Amino acid sequence: MRKICALTIAFSLACPAWASDKNREEKRLEACGQVFKEILNIPDGIPKELLNKAECVIVMPSVLKFAFGVGGDFGRGAITCRTGEHFTGPWSAPALFALEGGNIGFQLGGQATDFVLLVVNPRGANSILGSKVKLGADAAAAAGPKGRTAAADTDIVMRAEVLSYSRSRGLFAGISLEGSTLRSDGNANRKLYGRDLSAREIVRQGRVGVPSAGREFIALLNKTSPKNESDPKSLQE
Repeated sequence: MRKICALTIAFSLACPAWASDKNREEKRLEACGQVFKEILNIPDGIPKELLNKAECVIVMPSVLKFAFGVGGDFGRGAITCRTGEHFTGPWSAPALFALEGGNIGFQLGGQATDFVLLVVNPRGANSILGSKVKLGADAAAAAGPKGRTAAADTDIVMRAEVLSYSRSRGLFAGISLEGSTLRSDGNANRKLYGRDLSAREIVRQGRVGVPSAGREFIALLNKTSPKNESDPKSLQE
């Protein structure tokens, strides 16, 4: 009887912590949807032509300078990719991701900054989903052009695998994230989905559905950019 009581007490003490952790991951996904919605509404924001040619989108809400390298809850967000063998289907369930790198802090100036990254070819998508990658070394990265008239066929866009944007203090701009790293946030994905899953299993293999906290984010992408307009040949490389 004492053992049962002890187990009951232990379980009741553990449950609030687990629920709190899960709630934190859900809030992260909700923040991704809200940030992406706001950035899409910026008049001189991400060119629609580039979004329509992106295979994946990564959103990192409220990244803070002091958070890098200390294992905090900042520099955390989510990635989603178009489904299908050649990235031609609807947007996938999101996998939680982390952005880290000491060099970014100097650019942020201590301000909370939202990041949106467009992964613009299958090679970059497979690299990012496969392991921890360093932007500029493992995956070619560049500050994304902005504005409705920005060309999608400029040299910088053609050479890049990842185009990055930032929003801080109401200002929106392309920003270089070279030297920073992207990796799957395994602990957060386990808390969100209730089991161990790699980013590739979530995003490319369709092992889970879109959680309720991520539905606004994914629905917005499916509405705004329902079709991949990349050259079909480039998607089969």
